[in-house]
Amino acid sequence: MAVYSLPELPYDYAALEPVINPQIIELHHDKHHAAYVKGANDTLEQLAEARDKEQWGSINGLEKNLAFHLSGHILHSIYWHNMTGDGGGEPLAADGVGDLADAITESFGSFAGFKAQLTKAAATTQGSGWGVLAYEPLSGRLIVEQVYDHQGNVGQGSTPILVFDAWEHAFYLQYKNQKVDFIEAMWAVVNWQDVARRYAAAKERGDSLLLAP
Repeated sequence: MAVYSLPELPYDYAALEPVINPQIIELHHDKHHAAYVKGANDTLEQLAEARDKEQWGSINGLEKNLAFHLSGHILHSIYWHNMTGDGGGEPLAADGVGDLADAITESFGSFAGFKAQLTKAAATTQGSGWGVLAYEPLSGRLIVEQVYDHQGNVGQGSTPILVFDAWEHAFYLQYKNQKVDFIEAMWAVVNWQDVARRYAAAKERGDSLLLAP
């Protein structure tokens, strides 16, 4: 039985034009994201078979595959909701996202400083990866992470709340090899309402999952 399933897009393929064209959205969601879902489910089945047969010769590869595909599924599921055709700009108290705006200023000094750091982190990722704004529960602050593939170089326990996909499949058909142009354009479709909801949920959960009482 499948454990993971491909979520539906919260908008149609053309909703993010001109930042991302419909062909990219369709291929990215229906093919690439779907492949990560299938990969995670297939790996779970292979692990179950290994347990049943008590054959552990492939355990290292299977655990790596599970982390890769599951992280790809999770990050893409966040990615779709992090964007909206009515987004962009800067999070402001007047728009009901003042707590997020304050947290960004407290953690990075200013919105401009945060924007510059996340842009550089995403645009300079070597090979395939992501730029991620995450809530770090031990310090209670926001951090920027530069994620390799889907799961490498990540602080354990941090919760991603805004993700920029820097894999070539996210932009190449439209932006060719100009990754930095794509990342700069992404700021015009950020859904700050969604990011603020994720921040509030991560903050409420706090460090209870990491530290013993």
